[in-house]
Amino acid sequence: MADDATSPAISPELLDILRCPIAVHYTDHGDDPGRLELAHGCWLVSKDSGYKYPIRDGIPVMLVEVGEKYKDVAVEDLPVPPPSED
Repeated sequence: MADDATSPAISPELLDILRCPIAVHYTDHGDDPGRLELAHGCWLVSKDSGYKYPIRDGIPVMLVEVGEKYKDVAVEDLPVPPPSED
């Protein structure tokens, strides 16, 4: 990944296929539950579950326990950059 500040933290193609590991099992959220949105350029947010996953060094940290840790943190309050460890 380039060091250029305009480079996305994650490729659009990867963002399109990643799903929240919790919300992907929801059956009452339409045909494609668990879709993620990029927030602050370094967080993946699931509107279905509320879980938030950091992107560290270009790698999404999709561990349930990490996403759950930030569930009650408002998107505007997420630390930028994400903490290096949880």
